[in-house]
Amino acid sequence: MSRMGDVLAGFHAAWEFESDSVLIRYERGIRTPKLFQALGERRIPLEAIAGVTLTPGRRGTVVLRAEPRPGADPLMEAAAGQLKEHCDPYRLVVPAERETLAEYYADELRARLTEPGRPAERFLVAAPEAPLHFKAYDGKASFDGTSVSFRWSWTGASSAKWKAGDQSFPVAGLGGVEWRSPEVFEGYLRLLPRDAVAPAVQADQDPASVVFGLGYGPVHESLPFAAAVLAAVRRAGAVAAVPVPAPRRDPADIAERIRHLGELHQAGLVTDEEFSSKKAELLAEL
Repeated sequence: MSRMGDVLAGFHAAWEFESDSVLIRYERGIRTPKLFQALGERRIPLEAIAGVTLTPGRRGTVVLRAEPRPGADPLMEAAAGQLKEHCDPYRLVVPAERETLAEYYADELRARLTEPGRPAERFLVAAPEAPLHFKAYDGKASFDGTSVSFRWSWTGASSAKWKAGDQSFPVAGLGGVEWRSPEVFEGYLRLLPRDAVAPAVQADQDPASVVFGLGYGPVHESLPFAAAVLAAVRRAGAVAAVPVPAPRRDPADIAERIRHLGELHQAGLVTDEEFSSKKAELLAEL
């Protein structure tokens, strides 16, 4: 990374090394994992990387991998370790003849890592952008950036979901997202409430969930969706956590209220103690 724009090309992706980040561009070939094609490209700030490894690969290849810091990437947080190795977006497979070059870049990256051992306090990698949608087995999930909507299908949705009706969830009311890969048994996407405990029911009975199945909710559609919702939920939570200062009162209004309070005091309707206490409260609002 001695120069801006150095590129290391591998199978299915190329990494461009910048002074403060790595830009990963994924190929769109028929052999490229669909998740990579859906992501297109991703910029990974160096502060989002915890470590770098270079290991032998299969059939005359080596594997360069950047390890994201916990909490730095909404995609990896939503995946929660469920991605298969060949779908790992932080993994670059290169021919063995480029091992010396890959080792050089690995050393350069390691030398620039600032806080490799610490979890990130906020997301440092951009989430996929809304609007996003995908078709689940029991309905269609849509996300417009501010709310998640579930519209149930005639054939797949349970009676519990039909009774509840189509659902809309503002991100401000959500506390998180639970994604269970469609590549395992009973995969689903569940929205978690912010201030309440999620119901202990199966996903096919929960109106805050959509379930996957063969051909429904594939990884390249449902995982970016989950990551985008999770990032929006975290942003909403951060905004809610910022204290909003109380608006300052109009001095003329405060003066008028003190004058009126004085009249009540002179008329004997307010005691000396009540007058002093209330006057102090009013003056504190200035």
